Amino acid sequence: MSGGGEALAELAALLPGAVLTASEDIEPYRRDRALDPAAGVPLAVALPGSTAEVQAVVAWASRHGVPIVPRGMGTGLSGGATAVAGGIVLSTERMRAVTVDPATRTATVQPGLLNSELKAAVAERGLWYPPDPASFDICSIGGNIATNAGGLCCVKYGVTVDYVLGLEVVLADGRAIRLGGPLVKDVAGLSLVKLFVGSEGTLGVVTEIIVRLLPAPPAPRRVVAWFSSSSQAAAAIGEIAAAIRPSLLEYMDRNAVNAVEDLLGLGLDRSAEAFVLAGSDDLDPSGRDIATMVEAFGRHGATLVEETSPERGEQLAHARRVAIPAVEARGRLLLSDVGAPIPRLGGLIAGIERIAAQHRTEIAFIAHAGDGNTHPLVVFDPADVEAQRRAEAAYGEIMSLAVSLGGTISGEHGVGKLKRPWLESQIGADVLEIGQQIKDALDPQGIMNPGAIFEARAR
Repeated sequence: MSGGGEALAELAALLPGAVLTASEDIEPYRRDRALDPAAGVPLAVALPGSTAEVQAVVAWASRHGVPIVPRGMGTGLSGGATAVAGGIVLSTERMRAVTVDPATRTATVQPGLLNSELKAAVAERGLWYPPDPASFDICSIGGNIATNAGGLCCVKYGVTVDYVLGLEVVLADGRAIRLGGPLVKDVAGLSLVKLFVGSEGTLGVVTEIIVRLLPAPPAPRRVVAWFSSSSQAAAAIGEIAAAIRPSLLEYMDRNAVNAVEDLLGLGLDRSAEAFVLAGSDDLDPSGRDIATMVEAFGRHGATLVEETSPERGEQLAHARRVAIPAVEARGRLLLSDVGAPIPRLGGLIAGIERIAAQHRTEIAFIAHAGDGNTHPLVVFDPADVEAQRRAEAAYGEIMSLAVSLGGTISGEHGVGKLKRPWLESQIGADVLEIGQQIKDALDPQGIMNPGAIFEARAR
């Protein structure tokens, strides 16, 4: 950047009191929860409060050829918000407005609003926003949009993109465009809303979102099952997923269960190899869904199957939600969110168990099992160089295993910078190049989150 001091002064004048340049203020914005060791030191952190202010920042960056890394709350797990040396971080944390329209069952939201805050705002009107990442108390809607986040209830209700009707996006040249709107049916032009959802800040900065809402669901019934082998649990999950649409179908292995029990002390079975929590919010008075689950669990050798009380069900759902921080207490994590087709879930679990044994590395395995979206958590001691090398090798083999099973390297956390080396092996060179061409058309200078998803090309 030419005239660095003058350019930064210009940026500071555009956002009075909302540009951070001191090293101690910048440091918390350099990484997301993936703790990417390659994070650079940005020139500044910009904290705009409106679309107009985002436009001003992006137009400034375009004039000076400065990279921009858009950031929500920094809860991402793939290095998608890793700062770039000599660039700026654009945090949307101050953009938190929400307006609910019960007549159209929509809400208009700024990207800094937390997922839990949106849920609370719409619940006051008897409505529900379904996507529910395990981190819903601390993750932002903008971050959810960036990665097309999922969650526990998505096995039945779908992921973030299924609830996005419209977007306002600031492009790399500073223009603000509106896509879609509060309409359930709208096929005028190309479906650009879906192009931007999941683009991880590489195509523009989302500054407003119109989301679709549902009536509040009935209280769920939940069933818990414990297994002496992961293969039995996977077989039961496959049978249930093929027969019904549960509202919840979650999995934890023994490593994850023990980490959660260490944290919460809920009386979980530490000796079991696998834990499955299933749920149904079907109002069918016959209880067909619950009966199907119980029968499938019993048929595949569950050592214990029981329908829980509502209170115990909430406890167990919370236990699943806190599994990642619980395992994180054991060491540094390499987090992944690989997915596989449901019939191959057992092969994915067995393959990861083999990888853990071969590399003498602890891998705790949790999953949104009903839709095949899994989270192998590779644990290592960062002070042990050899342990870190084994963990990194195991992480790479997990990516390759998922691709070999017809799965994905990312079900909901995004590619970011950490998984980009495996992207071409999944989608192929031609598809990757088409994506790069779209990126180049919208961001010819390559300033939007360079290195995330796509190669960082020379500016």
